[in-house]
Amino acid sequence: MWQNYYSVTSIDEALDILEAQGERARIIAGGTDLILEMERKVRRGVDSMVDITRVPGLDRIALDENGVIHLGPLVTHNACVASKLIVERALPLAEACWEVGAPQIRNRATVAGNLITASPANDTISPLMALEASVTLRSKSGSRTVPLEDFYADARKTVMRPGEMLIDISFPAMAPTQKGMFIKLALRRAQAISVVNAAVIVGLDSGRGAAIDEQPITEAHIALGSVAPTIVRAAEAEAFLVGRTLSAETIAEAAKLAQTAAKPIDDVRGPAWYRREMVSEAVARALRSIAAGRERGRMPDEPVMLWGERRGAPGALLGKPVSHTDSGNEPIMTRVNGKEYTVLEANDKTLLRLLREDVGLTGTKEGCAEGECGACTVFLDGAAVMSCLVPAPRAHGAEIVTVEGLASNGTLHPIQQAFIDEAAVQCGYCTPGLLMAGAKLLEERPHPTKWDAEQAITGNLCRCTGYYKILAAFEKASRTRR
Repeated sequence: MWQNYYSVTSIDEALDILEAQGERARIIAGGTDLILEMERKVRRGVDSMVDITRVPGLDRIALDENGVIHLGPLVTHNACVASKLIVERALPLAEACWEVGAPQIRNRATVAGNLITASPANDTISPLMALEASVTLRSKSGSRTVPLEDFYADARKTVMRPGEMLIDISFPAMAPTQKGMFIKLALRRAQAISVVNAAVIVGLDSGRGAAIDEQPITEAHIALGSVAPTIVRAAEAEAFLVGRTLSAETIAEAAKLAQTAAKPIDDVRGPAWYRREMVSEAVARALRSIAAGRERGRMPDEPVMLWGERRGAPGALLGKPVSHTDSGNEPIMTRVNGKEYTVLEANDKTLLRLLREDVGLTGTKEGCAEGECGACTVFLDGAAVMSCLVPAPRAHGAEIVTVEGLASNGTLHPIQQAFIDEAAVQCGYCTPGLLMAGAKLLEERPHPTKWDAEQAITGNLCRCTGYYKILAAFEKASRTRR
């Protein structure tokens, strides 16, 4: 898929490679989009990956002295979901991050990557557009800051130049007088691309009126996704709302005006007329929820992360940058299930293929090979991830656990024993991924509820059991742990 894979330890090292190779090089962090694009040959002419996951400090979420929130390029979706700062001062972004993929995807996928992929259906762009975010781009020749509304040239196209790297996302933290919400409509409730999404933020004059729906609106920001070549703002609806209160009549008219910003197309997820109607419904639903003080929506108080105590933080890569070439013999040195391995000639593979073909651990299954089914779930540096979306060179210096590593001293893990006791297996192909999700859930939450278990396996598909026996096994394993 690539000819060169560089693991760097600083931004300067990354920029040196980007300058030298220009359009032939791409930054990779989570890689959940880029790996698929490389496999499908969407990114033609790209032969070098620059892995920045070992660069310290790039995963920060911080509030500066001017009330501006900063996200580093390694901030994952799960990091935003877990951040008290983001939940309290940028709730629509936290809600959007929670709606992305499943826990295994959110543990790897970064917000910066979601912005750069530039799909009009990407969930985090809408709230960041509504929050009036900017991105800072750096190259060897200097830095520039671009408002997010000017960042997109067209569908899947940004204004980034060869040699540039996104190093910061910044936006004003929401004030106590601002309320906001993210709404997503998709074909299913997890692991699905938006048919329509909307981020709505309003500022309220809290000094006039006791109830939220009685307070005049001082500002409005409405961003719409999956209804145009890029994320768009509903300018007419925003202007209409200012000076009015969130009455039923105001909400209905604003929702109708929001449709004027939408220029949807027909595609496999829905026809244009349906998308246009759902723009109105999404905006109305968000405004009604804000008026009622229920803008948190489906965002849980205690989300399931599947990232363990380390939150999936990678170990430091010591020394100089490491280069792995597809035709070279540079070794990938890794630890799998507590055992050291040195693997040769796997530099252009995924982690899934390295584990199966080179390490010989075939318990990890390939189902979809695109992060949809969860059969390939493993633990990478403590966090559950889809190994089909992880480059094999990322295993260099990493700690990996597969389903073969769950048992200890000949004793099955409680989740393994529970699957046997509850007959939670039929064809068994999905079972390794489900076991890995269950084991990480029990580590994270020793006494999970049924809802916790359901959230833990949103990224794991089974076509045999209907999930009833699987959830029963989760409950039995929880009792065993007690």
